[in-house]
Amino acid sequence: MPDREREARALRRLLRSFRSPSSYGLVLAMIIGSYVVAVTLPAQWGQTLLLFVQIATVWLALHTSRARRGLRLVATGLFVLTGIAAVTNLLARQADDFVAFAFTVAAALYFLAPVAIVRHIGYRRIVDRETMLGALAAYLFIGMAFAFAYRLLGAVQASPFFGASGDGTLSQDLFFSFVTLTTTGYGNLVPAGNPGQSLAVLEALTGQLFLVTAVAKIVSAWRPRSWQESGPDSETMLDHAVEEASRDDPSQ
Repeated sequence: MPDREREARALRRLLRSFRSPSSYGLVLAMIIGSYVVAVTLPAQWGQTLLLFVQIATVWLALHTSRARRGLRLVATGLFVLTGIAAVTNLLARQADDFVAFAFTVAAALYFLAPVAIVRHIGYRRIVDRETMLGALAAYLFIGMAFAFAYRLLGAVQASPFFGASGDGTLSQDLFFSFVTLTTTGYGNLVPAGNPGQSLAVLEALTGQLFLVTAVAKIVSAWRPRSWQESGPDSETMLDHAVEEASRDDPSQ
């Protein structure tokens, strides 16, 4: 019975992390929500809604990861550009004219977010629920960022991105991106030439390096008890302790 009670408490804490604005659980839920919007809604107004969801998702990721001021300033500029793209895309008669601009800022935002997350979880002295959720969120951000980059290339290059299969849809770009990131390689969608092929190679290498370095280190150091004892409050206490230690140590 005590073991079951501890497991139940751990599950409740995990579920609460998906509602807390200071937890990577909510960031992860927002990423999944943006994926659903991207693959289900109609092109023009669906892209507009997707851009606003992207703003909220990246803002939350930067807030949770306590991103540096310089990174937040860059993100703020991209937020403004994304908002302009979203409104313009909704009002434009020909949405294709704004695809390149919209997905340029979208890809930039989704590349910024994992940088802040990896830096944040890299300085944590313990591996707990938040560390695991943060690593997963960063991994999904990377996959979606490359998908938006593929969409951008399909809009700007003269030849179809997937050759005989055309430029593809956003849903196909996301599918191809995560298949490439995980090096699954079904082969049903393949970039017809460069720079798409080189970008796919870069994504495959990034995905493998992320798994064998960041994720492998986290998994090797993870202990189940940490899931029961940690949460947003303990993370805040830990960050305060790290800051105090940095001030006390003149070498830092």
